Amino acid sequence: MHLAYPAVLSALLFCTGLYGVLARRNAILVLMSVELMLNAVNLNLVAFDVWLSRTAQETLHSGQALTLFTIAIAAAEIGIGLAIVLAVHRNRGTSDIDKLRDTAEGRETDGPHGEAGAAEPDAEKAEATA
Repeated sequence: MHLAYPAVLSALLFCTGLYGVLARRNAILVLMSVELMLNAVNLNLVAFDVWLSRTAQETLHSGQALTLFTIAIAAAEIGIGLAIVLAVHRNRGTSDIDKLRDTAEGRETDGPHGEAGAAEPDAEKAEATA
C-alpha cells in the first residue's frame, strides 16, 4: 500500500476535527473533535512506522509505541474533560462555550434587552450612593 492513502485520510480526519473545534459551540462536541484530531495523528504515526520499517528493515516500531501512549493520554484527557464539562453543566446549566466565556469574564447576558449588562450595575451603585 502506498503511503499517500493513509496520509490523505489522516489529513481529512484532522481537518474535520479542526473544523469541529473551531465551529462548534457545545463543549462535548469540541472534545469529540479533539479526539478525532488525535486519531488522525495516530493513523499518521502507524502509517509512517510501517513505511519506515519496510525501508529500514528495523523491528523497533516506535510509531506504534508512541500511538499507544497517545491513546492512553487521550483516554485520560477525555475522562477529565467530560468530568469538567459535566460539573460546569450542573453549575451553570449550559455547556455552550460562548455563554461560559461571557460568564467567566464577568458579563451577564441576561440583561433586560438580552445584551451584556456591564453598565447597569454601575448605574445602580451611583443611584444608591446619591
